[in-house]
Amino acid sequence: RGGCEVTLYERSKHLGGRAQTTEVEGFRFNLGPHALYRAGAALRVLGRLGVKPTGGIPGAGGYALRAGHLHTLPSGPVTLMTTDVLSLAGKLEVARLLARLARIDTAPLGSLSTREWLDTRLAREDSRALVAALVRVATYCADHSALSAQAAVKQLQAAVSANVLYVDGGWSTLVDAVERQAREAGVRLELSTRVDGVVLKGERVEGVRLADGTVRAADAVVVAGSPTEVAALVPGDAVLEREAREALPIKAATLELGLSSLPRPGALFALGVDGPWYASVHSAFAKLAPEGGAMVHVAKYLGGSGTDPTEAELEAVMDALQPGWRAHVVARRFRPALTVSAGLPQAAKGGLSGRPSVEVPHVGGLYRVGDWVGTEGMLADAALASAEAVEGALLRGAQAHPRRAVGA
Repeated sequence: RGGCEVTLYERSKHLGGRAQTTEVEGFRFNLGPHALYRAGAALRVLGRLGVKPTGGIPGAGGYALRAGHLHTLPSGPVTLMTTDVLSLAGKLEVARLLARLARIDTAPLGSLSTREWLDTRLAREDSRALVAALVRVATYCADHSALSAQAAVKQLQAAVSANVLYVDGGWSTLVDAVERQAREAGVRLELSTRVDGVVLKGERVEGVRLADGTVRAADAVVVAGSPTEVAALVPGDAVLEREAREALPIKAATLELGLSSLPRPGALFALGVDGPWYASVHSAFAKLAPEGGAMVHVAKYLGGSGTDPTEAELEAVMDALQPGWRAHVVARRFRPALTVSAGLPQAAKGGLSGRPSVEVPHVGGLYRVGDWVGTEGMLADAALASAEAVEGALLRGAQAHPRRAVGA
């Protein structure tokens, strides 16, 4: 749209990466639980592209899970005061934090770990456990000793201010919509085409080399992938190799269930306060299941010193939320270590400002986008915000002369 000639090389036969959705027996299976932050960069960028997701905002039916039993999950002043998951002193402490949350300046928190922030902000163990659970669901990250408090608090602010959106039809509908916009804008898409390397002349990009040995010329190359994948395209680059070694991915174990019906229709969400557990009936708020059915996502947030996950652990979460669910299973899928993000914002590196920039500084014309890149957001928000930043950089360069850009 800005005048660049763009070709996208996608190694898979499908676009979208982790935004894929599979239909099984009428159920729409995302790769783990997905949600769009309504106050995040992803919706902003999609809107600029002309993509307007539809879906629902999760609400009632939430519980806190502790010691295998359900308790009222604080979601407002009334439930905060009535829940038995907090002591009276804990309720007052959490209430004070949430009242000030939107006004917290996150800039000084970049080098502070989330664990340190929790310990200094909250005096009570029950308060810290609840807020840590809210951080886990907002970031998908259980390694609070590594996660920057800056990123954690920003995610909490976004979640509390505007909640999230579960997308009708699954996340592949977003991919399809972006693909249509790209084709209409003249983007050339080459699927099942693997890029083996970035071709350089000195310290500047000249193009890409495909798996069949073909070299395609380009003024700029934009790589969408993990730090390891970026480094692999420029072999021997010590800076990129170090970034790949030092990245800490966010992972989760996931159990996805298509149920013919819910044994307890009013129990729609559970969040572990004494462990990294999550369960949510996404189809209660978005079109993801056949009439009368339920699409449920269960997860264990991984990281830190936690043990290897088992499917039985996630089944136990469902036993608490939906007793008798096994008799209603139509389809199921378990993934013991799904990569949620290629790299979390680390306190040791200064938080969001310490993440790699979209432009590879020492290689002219080489850019990277992803959920581990740039200074804005986490998860899908970071991926789309970094893409928007690359767009700005390329279009500034295109003002001088036309550019041929490729994405790999």
